[in-house]
Amino acid sequence: MHAYEDGDKVAIVLDGAQHKGMPHRRFQGRTGIITGTQGRAYVIRVSDGNMEKTVVARPEHLKPIE
Repeated sequence: MHAYEDGDKVAIVLDGAQHKGMPHRRFQGRTGIITGTQGRAYVIRVSDGNMEKTVVARPEHLKPIE
């Protein structure tokens, strides 16, 4: 697993083998910015059209972006 810091860019890539901490499938493939943690999960700010949404996901469903 990768440890993320606030401000890191990540892609949401759902891992079907792990159901715990999995975000809704509508966020599959979206990119966002880590804004904090919530337990073992990360809080990600994702842009959805004109709105900013907050997604909570565990690290097994995230992939770092350079």
